[in-house]
Order: sequence, then C-alpha cells, then structure tokens
Amino acid sequence: VNGRTKLAVPSHDNKKYDFGIMMYFKYKIKGSDQFIEIGTTRLETMLGDTAVAVHPEDPRYAHLINQEDPSKPIAFLEHPFIPEREIPIIADEYVKIEFGSGAVKITPAHDPNDFEIGTRHGLPKINVLRNDGTINSVGGERFKGMKRIDARYAIKAALEEIGQFVEEKDNAMAIGVCQRTGDMIEPRIKPQWYMDCKESAARAVEAVENGSLEIVPARHEATWYSWLRNIRPWCISRQLWWGHRIPAYLVWRADEEKPEGNSTEQYVVARTEEAAKEKALAKLGCTEEELMMEQDPDVTDTWFSSALFPFSVLGWPEETPDFERFFPTNVLETGHDILFFWVARMVMMSYELVDKLPFNKVYLHAMVRDAHGKKMSKSLGNVIDPLDVISGISLERLHEQVDASTAIAPSEKVRAKKAQGQDYPA
Repeated sequence: VNGRTKLAVPSHDNKKYDFGIMMYFKYKIKGSDQFIEIGTTRLETMLGDTAVAVHPEDPRYAHLINQEDPSKPIAFLEHPFIPEREIPIIADEYVKIEFGSGAVKITPAHDPNDFEIGTRHGLPKINVLRNDGTINSVGGERFKGMKRIDARYAIKAALEEIGQFVEEKDNAMAIGVCQRTGDMIEPRIKPQWYMDCKESAARAVEAVENGSLEIVPARHEATWYSWLRNIRPWCISRQLWWGHRIPAYLVWRADEEKPEGNSTEQYVVARTEEAAKEKALAKLGCTEEELMMEQDPDVTDTWFSSALFPFSVLGWPEETPDFERFFPTNVLETGHDILFFWVARMVMMSYELVDKLPFNKVYLHAMVRDAHGKKMSKSLGNVIDPLDVISGISLERLHEQVDASTAIAPSEKVRAKKAQGQDYPA
C-alpha cells in the first residue's frame, strides 16, 4: 500500500482497519524527564519490546551509551504498561541514523531483524500473542484477550491518555497476506523442531568441489555453494493438518502439571509409540500408570519428507533387495528452482542417514510455464494431467477439479478457470 488504506481482516470478522500508517510514540528515560521517540507500523508489538537500539555513532544518543563497553547498557526506558520491565538502550550498527528519530524498538519475538539483534545482545524474546492472535497475559492485563489489531488502537488510546502518543503518518509499506485465508501475516516466535545441517552441508559442498557430484549446467554450482556455505539450522516442523507426524512425545508424570513443551528435555523421540513409552519410563523413572505421554501435533516440512525419497521408497531403513540394487542411483533430473530446497536436502539427508550420496549427477531444466507465462504448479491450478490429454476431458470437469482442490487459493481458482476457458480447444 502507498499510504493509509482500509483493509478487511478475516480474523477480525472482516472488519476494516487502517494500514499503511507509521505510528509514533515515546518512551520515558528512567530517572529523567526526557523521552525517546519511536516509530512503528505494529504498535501492539510494543508490549513485547525488550530494548531500543540506536546507532553507536549517533551523537544524539552518545550520552546514553556505554562508550567503554557498549554491551553493558547504562540507560533504561520505562514501559508505560508493564512497569516491572526495564528496557535497555543498546547500540547496534543495524540502525540507520537518518531514519526517523534514529531510535528503533526491538521486539525479538515478533520481527526477524529484531530477533537477530536480540540474539546478538542477549535480549529476552517475549511473545505477546496467543495462537488465536489475541494478546496473552505477558502483554499485560490491560490488553489481555484483545485481538491484535484491536489492541493496536487500544494501545494508541492508552498512550494518548498519558501524553506519550506523538502522531501517525502515511507510510508506504508491503503487507504480508496469507495466500489461503487472506489474513495479514504477523511474525511470531514459537518453539519448533530444527535439524543441524552444518556437517552435512559441508560434505555436500565438498562433493561438488571434488567431482563426486556433478551439477549440469555447471553455472548452477554457484547457487549450490551460496546456500550450503551459509547454511543455518533447518526448521523442519510445521503446524499443518497433513504430513509426516513429528515422532516426538511430550512426557510427564501424572502427579505433575503438564509441561509447556518449550524444551527438548521434556520430550522423548522414537520410531513407534511403544518405543517412546519405554524411553519415557526410563527417563522419568515411573510406572506406566504414572506416565503421561502426548505426541507432538506438528508435521514435518514437506521438503524434509521429500528429502527421504531416494532411500525411503526402496524400503529403508530395512536392507531390502531394492535398496541394495538401486541406491545410490545415477541421475536426478529436476527444475533449477528447487536445487537447494529438494536436491541439497536429499544429499544432506542421505549423508546423515545412509552416509553416501543419493546420486552422482544432477541435470537441471528450466522453469516449466503455462501459455500465460506462469509457473506450472498444483497450487496455481494450471497443471495438465497426461491422462486427460489421452482420454479427453470436458471444460466443465476441468473447472470442477480446480474448485475441488484444497491446495489452490480462491483468487487463483478464478484465474485458473479463466485460463482454462481461454486455452481449451474450440
């Protein structure tokens, strides 16, 4: 949006709210009558602020920064709604001196950049949203239970009451919208399962460097190296209904309160429920009657499941005749756009679980597009089933297939059916 724009929010009963606004408020410096002005497009996240950052070379804030040891704050701000929380003023080169007041609120639990800054400075990560998008108790009793955007305006009113709301201005900005629900996406930290890919990524890099794995065309090697030399832990859990269930079980004793599940120490991991039960009994030192156990409801990332393909389809982890004969294979042919997402993941998983490459040559083709230039994808409704070409199919039946799909967004269904009508033979 280019500025103030009213948009309907599905999770708020399709009520319309103003977006494209920068709201300015101010924090009071503790032990002083001075304030620091802050700008934000998501005012409700100030309930989770754990610092305010300024550039270390900004002369306006030099007196508030520990010049001898910037890692140790010397000045703090008062949170107007959560008085027990001290907000340190920190120095970080991420901040742009010329932007706004030169001071940036840091909310590690609700912004990716803030998360990185928070990690560098050892800041707490305070999530203020429940799973349903309402404010939780950590965000303060005053706003607890409010829907997130209602809370935005309630906080504005509360700041106006105490004279700490400054103004709001039009602000051109990109707004993330969910493809399926049409709702506005709000970043929020949440416990997830991760895979450490450091060692397997290094082996994947080495395989291409020494020629054990050939990528054709060779120009795509640059993409391979760029991803794998800058690898990060891979988030493999998803909060979806369909997929391979995470084989982790939350365990606790019946006479104890059910744990939150925020630590791996509260789980056991096993291939079967029976094996998990044995591990849990040994871990907790209790009887079966005292044991409480619940499997994690998350499923694996689809690319994690796909990464198992080269060996799982051949009977792995059993030593089957097919596995012995056909693994590893010779050539993989696929699109260049999923070189990292699928190919690299297959290589890393094969190294982790089978200790060898799954194939020795990767042949990459270009993007396959439809007659209108769009990528052909099941989620776009523009794929062609070869059986429909062979046996024939009516335009009405093609439309029915699109309408019945749960993988295609409503807006894409309209576009897909229009394209089918244009392309269907006269």
